[in-house]
Amino acid sequence: MIWHMGHKKVLLLMFLLVIWYPFPIAWAAGPNLTARGAILVDVDSGDTLFEQNADVRCYPASVTKIMTLLLAMEAVEQGRASLTDKVRTSEYAASFGGSQVWLEPNEEFSLEEMLIAIAVGSANDASVAVAEHLSGTHEAFVSKMNKRARELGAKNTNFINAHGLHDDNHYTTPRDVALMAREAARYPKILELTSIKEYTFREVPKLVLYNTNKLLWWYPGTLGLKTGTTSQAGRSLASVVERDGLRLLGVVMGVDRAKGHFAESMSLYNYGFAQYAYKQFFGPGERVAEIKVGKGSQETIGVVPLQKVGTSYLKGKSETLKTQLILPQEVTAPIAQGQVLGQVVVFKDTREVARINLVAEAPVSRGTLARQVNKVWTKVISGE
Repeated sequence: MIWHMGHKKVLLLMFLLVIWYPFPIAWAAGPNLTARGAILVDVDSGDTLFEQNADVRCYPASVTKIMTLLLAMEAVEQGRASLTDKVRTSEYAASFGGSQVWLEPNEEFSLEEMLIAIAVGSANDASVAVAEHLSGTHEAFVSKMNKRARELGAKNTNFINAHGLHDDNHYTTPRDVALMAREAARYPKILELTSIKEYTFREVPKLVLYNTNKLLWWYPGTLGLKTGTTSQAGRSLASVVERDGLRLLGVVMGVDRAKGHFAESMSLYNYGFAQYAYKQFFGPGERVAEIKVGKGSQETIGVVPLQKVGTSYLKGKSETLKTQLILPQEVTAPIAQGQVLGQVVVFKDTREVARINLVAEAPVSRGTLARQVNKVWTKVISGE
């Protein structure tokens, strides 16, 4: 019957079928990238949504600095350092070229200013100065970088330095970078620093730093992280983007063409946001449940998550998304605000994808003796 349409119409129909059908099929399989390796990860669950040669060994260049920033922020969190610390520049740190903020020997800046120099200006000299400040020597800090990488599950990574200048034995993989970047993305401060577009580091002589991550300008929802470029490594980018609650982390490494690491990252994210969505069960600070309080100044306490509770899912796929609360029937006062009282577990079908602490939304002091006696007496009268 189709031949009754006429020869030209048949050819046109066949042409339309050829150009139309490959696109959904190719798109469903993911973008075809020219990067040496790439990976796309759901930040919340850690699920891999797409990968292409994700375990290939690559030179990270300044993407290395994600681990430098992570160790610095962990030191702050653990009380071993403060963002207001004065970091003094050694002659060794001041000797590093490449991307730098031209630190002079004995010059001092706060730890936060040094981290901004690393995050925005990709400063090699500041990276070494911070490493020495936190660990005594650059070498000791690098040892901690490798130890932390292994703890995070990065099996194919070896750091030689804290800045990323080329060394044949300084390498990682897109998958390993994603593990380290996902951990770094847990720290709002790291995302804050790596999303600064422009920063005046010095007034005299004037030095203004401009962020090398062009996704901050070009791709809505970009939250930050780090570029890396050397002649040996090519162009690389690890970045985080959030839209409609779905937070994705993309890593592309070893791109040859100018600005190609941005174009390939955008292809990754276009694929991710087209194929996946996010279901939120509870928002940060939203009351999830109430627990009975024993010996307290009040009868119950509300429990809340400190972060959003939800998961990504493949659009159009039939999956059962649900939560399970793990809470005691009763807790005993006194209870501090923010005290961990339980957990909420998120499932895709039967697979656990997230486990998040639930904390007390307010403090509860211990009840007075008179209150306790009154409670007991009330139970006796009511026959409970």
